[in-house]
Amino acid sequence: MPKHLLANALVACAAIAIAGCGGDELSISGPHHVSDIAVPNIKAGVNFSFDIGVVSGSRYYFTDRNNASLDQIDIPSKTFVKAIQGSGPLAFTGLGPGPNSQAGPDGATAVGNFIYVGDVNSVKVVDPAVGAVTNKITVSTTGVRADEGCLDPTHGIFMISSPEETPPFATFINTSTQTVVAKVTFTDLSGKPTAGLEACRYDAASDNFYVNVDGSTANPHGELVKLPGASIRAIPTGGSQNYTSLAGVAMYPEGNCDPTGLALGPGNDIAVGCREGTTGAPLLMQIFNRSNGALVASLNAGGGDQLEYDAPTNRYYNAASRWTSSGNASTNGACSAASPCTPVLTIVDAGSRSVVARLNTGNNAHSVAIDPATGLIFVPYSSATSPAGCPGCAANGFVNGGVSVFAAR
Repeated sequence: MPKHLLANALVACAAIAIAGCGGDELSISGPHHVSDIAVPNIKAGVNFSFDIGVVSGSRYYFTDRNNASLDQIDIPSKTFVKAIQGSGPLAFTGLGPGPNSQAGPDGATAVGNFIYVGDVNSVKVVDPAVGAVTNKITVSTTGVRADEGCLDPTHGIFMISSPEETPPFATFINTSTQTVVAKVTFTDLSGKPTAGLEACRYDAASDNFYVNVDGSTANPHGELVKLPGASIRAIPTGGSQNYTSLAGVAMYPEGNCDPTGLALGPGNDIAVGCREGTTGAPLLMQIFNRSNGALVASLNAGGGDQLEYDAPTNRYYNAASRWTSSGNASTNGACSAASPCTPVLTIVDAGSRSVVARLNTGNNAHSVAIDPATGLIFVPYSSATSPAGCPGCAANGFVNGGVSVFAAR
């Protein structure tokens, strides 16, 4: 049975640990691989197109474009439960001949007892209790996706970004009525559309939404935008406003970042995952003071997409699918046979703001979610040979594609 190396482990008072696949897990303290879960129709040679994951209750959910579904995994038993697929107008788009911007599902966010799922032109509402898509909330008609979202549970407002629109925009949805209440467009101060939108978070303590902007004229490789919740709620129902004109808005430069993931950490910290597209640039995770935008730490810990913070362990978890052996970006930031990647799950201590472990993961493993109750971490991955660019994936035991389960402690 192939073994998964606890790669470059920096865990205090622990040496390198090895955990086996398929039930031969060793007794290990500290972060380690536990098992892998098969996904229907995903096997060796298949390019598994998945996206964002989320934990809700005792289940882990993640979006699966190959099966046009929101996939459900039972956390206690670590078993695949169901691929939740809609039908007719409630069906997910799935894969097509075009890019990811024309495919779905995409982002997934727990909203009360529901999961809100980004899809082409819409948000699909999934009710896990009945295992079905129960509603479709239309946000556009242009044929591109609504991608990643975040929830303000205090005021019952869900934000979701449409990064490929011209200009990009965010839609705000009343979660009680499941209807659109406002939109915010993203044309920068020079009058040009921003380069796109990535992950967002809502901070209840300050009543602010935060969103990573791929680039603006002033900050071509990314900026962190703070959107005051009160200013969003002040937009007339059904209205639209540009982000630069919102009262109290702030734009914080992220440098040469090309941002992706976003996570609220302890205190005033907010962590930004960078996935630099500049060949040879250091792959960074940056931590800012979310009150004033000051950069408080910059770590060689980027190259990922989804970034999560777990309060019980006080750690960040970055699904660094584009990490490399040098810690610098591959050619144009993309993995290829000529410029390969070495995907890892990077674990960062939020107190010391330092890397504590890097665990090998499978091909294109850019999605991560952690269950705070059990400390189990879920990371989907594609087969070792598709997409190209991960020559070490098969040797590390990640052959067929599926979902890897890790333990945080």
